[in-house]
Amino acid sequence: MKTEPMQGKIIATQYMSLDGVIEDPVGMEDSGLGDWTGAFSRGPLGDKFKEDEIRDAEALIFGRKTYDGFAAVWPTVDGGYAARMNALPKYLASRNLKSPDWENTTLLDPDIVDAVTDLKQKTAGSILIFGSGSVCHHLMRNGLIDELSLIVYPVILGRGLKLFPDNMKETFQLIQNIGLNDSLLLLRYRLASH
Repeated sequence: MKTEPMQGKIIATQYMSLDGVIEDPVGMEDSGLGDWTGAFSRGPLGDKFKEDEIRDAEALIFGRKTYDGFAAVWPTVDGGYAARMNALPKYLASRNLKSPDWENTTLLDPDIVDAVTDLKQKTAGSILIFGSGSVCHHLMRNGLIDELSLIVYPVILGRGLKLFPDNMKETFQLIQNIGLNDSLLLLRYRLASH
């Protein structure tokens, strides 16, 4: 019996406010939203989830703004999480940056749909997207995000880039929900059609 080759799955892993905002959770993007996650602690379960998530990942996809923030910090951090983040293959969606300097970073082809479809076919495991709202929007509209991992913070921001683009309709299935410290909630969903 012939088996289909294993295909990677794209997981958008996000910090999200109650009103769906994912923009600038640590206040590094000059959005005016401030550090809206800083007053909260994920606690041991949340920390374990984030550590397991990066350990099990095969690659990362970034938009330019998130990439710039991560590339400025993670190469200077010590420890196992940082070492894994720095070692993983990273794929950057950017039309302006021509030579990224964070180790193991490759520019994606400007046709991001084709580039990510190809990446999924060449990757057997999880491909994470941290932040990168515009990339998430584009991939969602084209059915390329397979799962969502959301840590929901008990704040309403009233403005900011939201996870889901306007006029998007889709159905997801809950695959995990865990209460974390400080009234945070971990919610994991799988695209219902997958």
